[in-house]
Amino acid sequence: MLYDSEAATRLEQAYATTDMIRQREELRRSLRASAGESILDLGSGPGFLACELADEVGASGRIVGLDISGDMNSIASQRVAACGLGDRVEIVEGDATALAFGNATFDAAVSMQVMEYLAEPDAALGQLARVLRPGGRVVIIDTDWDSLVWEATDRGRAARIAAAWNDHVTDPYFPRSLAPRLSAAGFDVEEVRIVPILNTAFDAATFSYNIARLVAAYVPGRGGISNDEAAEWLNDLAELQDQGRYFFSINRYLFTAFRA
Repeated sequence: MLYDSEAATRLEQAYATTDMIRQREELRRSLRASAGESILDLGSGPGFLACELADEVGASGRIVGLDISGDMNSIASQRVAACGLGDRVEIVEGDATALAFGNATFDAAVSMQVMEYLAEPDAALGQLARVLRPGGRVVIIDTDWDSLVWEATDRGRAARIAAAWNDHVTDPYFPRSLAPRLSAAGFDVEEVRIVPILNTAFDAATFSYNIARLVAAYVPGRGGISNDEAAEWLNDLAELQDQGRYFFSINRYLFTAFRA
């Protein structure tokens, strides 16, 4: 799935929610960034994490945010400028499987919700190993979409929509294979843990409210889903909220590894 300007704006709204703030806090807790470090944010999206990391590395540090989407990079660049961090955050367009950086350039790297989208994740992991200094660390978060629990009045329709949505990533079950992939790329895996998202309300402050609109825009024409069905599913979520029955949960998985 490539993010055009409309989808990029929707994703930015989703990543501004408390759910995503907490997820980034969990990533930063595992990363343990220090003043003066140079960190690569692979798949930097709307730039929230890059700006937060810039605060942690301080004026002597450097953050490079790389994303393949020009629309995402425009949003990220505006955020960096608004935060007054242009002296320590650089946003660049690039391919995760062909990083245009020299060997041993970075002290650490992060990747949040990126690897599951890649056709060649092993190439990206190899590139991360190459651009990290010996002993450098990486923190990766990705979703196993089999962990999705989303209440619906018509569960058959919801299941078909979830199956169609799975097509938006290359591997909807990617975390299951990440540990051996990291080892093969030359990393020592130190930590694997769950970062869950749980919403019991359907409102703009939640991740699921915002992602639902991305889902409803993506699934028509896939898996036999019609525009009407997608709209009815979205309306059903609002009705469940009105009835006090709304429920959404999904697990993301965090991996911390060090370059051997």
